[in-house]
Amino acid sequence: MKRIVLFISIVLLGLSCKSSKYNTPYNQFRATQKSFTSKDGVMRYVDEGKGPVMLLLHGVPTSSWLYRKMINQLVAKGYRVIAPDMLGFGNSDNPKGYEIYNEKNHAKRLLSLMDTLKINQWSQVFHDAGGLWTWEMLRLAPSKISHLIMLNTIVYEKGFQPPVKFKKGVFAKMAMWVYKNGITTNQMLKGLFKVGLKKNNLTKEELAGYKLPLLEGKTRAMYYFFTQTCRSLPDYESVISKLDIPTMVVWGKHDEMLQWTPQQEKLIKTLKIKSKDIYLIDAKHFIQEELPTEVCEHITSFLE
Repeated sequence: MKRIVLFISIVLLGLSCKSSKYNTPYNQFRATQKSFTSKDGVMRYVDEGKGPVMLLLHGVPTSSWLYRKMINQLVAKGYRVIAPDMLGFGNSDNPKGYEIYNEKNHAKRLLSLMDTLKINQWSQVFHDAGGLWTWEMLRLAPSKISHLIMLNTIVYEKGFQPPVKFKKGVFAKMAMWVYKNGITTNQMLKGLFKVGLKKNNLTKEELAGYKLPLLEGKTRAMYYFFTQTCRSLPDYESVISKLDIPTMVVWGKHDEMLQWTPQQEKLIKTLKIKSKDIYLIDAKHFIQEELPTEVCEHITSFLE
């Protein structure tokens, strides 16, 4: 019996140490988030500033933490900034199941959040998988978004080179298990930012904002993305071709995961993007980390 008690004590001590290790600015960031209870679970989100509303969408496997360097800058420019953690990411709930994390359900929850906040129209900034959730939102409610700001986002198969793809099943679930149990969490993040940044200058405190959600088990939404979305990209051509919304592009020109050049001609023609509203910047995938001020300046200049 004493051995069992000792073992439990050691485990609890280890968990305590793991938790205290991440008593960082990320936890302070979490403390500022508000809560929205969707029908599927609680979503946390940032809501800062006053003025025209701007919705910032992250991708996979990030969260609103990705925009931490941009939020205050945009608020200072006179905008109300809403930056949610999608269900299954960041500080939001992580309910069981996988279809709950498909594009349509993500979009419905976002529209419900904005409806609850009584926001009828807004500008939308979206990165990575945030593009898919945006196209789905536009399919469901085409009049809600007044401006589109694309940041290295998913549109077409051409140019989309995901770092991993899995078949549904035991192997994929095992991969998600090791991500959340710390066995390969560090290696996964190291590889992600090696590909996604020109130079990985992220501090341990900054990395904690990406690592802690994984250690908390936020991998079900990732499982859906890597086993279904990445293997069979949803086709939103019928939605995109009907859009008539002012659109701008800020794209890291060295991005290996989402490449601009293979899809630029089709994107420019379909979305009627003006050449003056396209900015190819000296960065890779995570432009919010590398050049946040430059990205903010381009966005506010476009909207003003």
